[in-house]
Amino acid sequence: MNIFKFSKKVFLIFLIPLFFSCVPKKDILHYQNIESMAQEKGATYEIKIQPDDLLIISVSAEDSKVTAPFNLNPSNVISGGAQAPTNKSAVDNYLVDADGFIDFPELGKLKVSGLTRSEVLALFKKKLSAYIKNPIITLRIENFKVVVQGDVSAPGVFQVKSDRFTLIEALTMAGDLKITSRRDNILVIREIDGVKSYHRVDIRKADFINSPFYYMAQNDVVYVEPKYKTISPNVTLVTSIASIGLTLLSFLLILTR
Repeated sequence: MNIFKFSKKVFLIFLIPLFFSCVPKKDILHYQNIESMAQEKGATYEIKIQPDDLLIISVSAEDSKVTAPFNLNPSNVISGGAQAPTNKSAVDNYLVDADGFIDFPELGKLKVSGLTRSEVLALFKKKLSAYIKNPIITLRIENFKVVVQGDVSAPGVFQVKSDRFTLIEALTMAGDLKITSRRDNILVIREIDGVKSYHRVDIRKADFINSPFYYMAQNDVVYVEPKYKTISPNVTLVTSIASIGLTLLSFLLILTR
């Protein structure tokens, strides 16, 4: 067999996996129709307090003495609403019980489950105004977390300090999507008031940013489905070796002429 014809056959054999390993551009690009979206202010999003949330709540005012009875750890709160260095040995968290209540100093049991952060702050301001002039209340969810599973580079459970945490941030914290990840069928599992719901998100289409699942809620589970693989994951290595081999073969052909 002519060595030149043989080299052509070898080249074609190694070229076939390259065609199979190519991924269409439309399958991996995000926000593909973003230019067609109207630039308008999105709806305001606020998470709702749920049972088992761990809340950090502090009350402050111009006179710190009057707020002391309403704080579990008064030494951590100074005048004007600022936070002093936290005393790690002190208990300053409120756990929302299974019925949605917290036990607050002086005010007793308060139902906070099902309320947004703004609604909880309004509730406290109304209650505390009977005792404190112009009270300042701060609230943060301490145990906000999101689980990311499936075809991502670094799946795991991620603790978050902000309550405005997006799906894109969650995927980024998980090491981002792989080339084999399905971007059109990302599953978000959410539980609100004991009822589980799920939604499929296609992040290739920019309009998903207006979805109720663009912002994460505490304890959301995100699952990224992999594409079905029809070729070996070692295709890149094989094609690299093939490329080197073909280069050497080309030199041999030149030398033998």
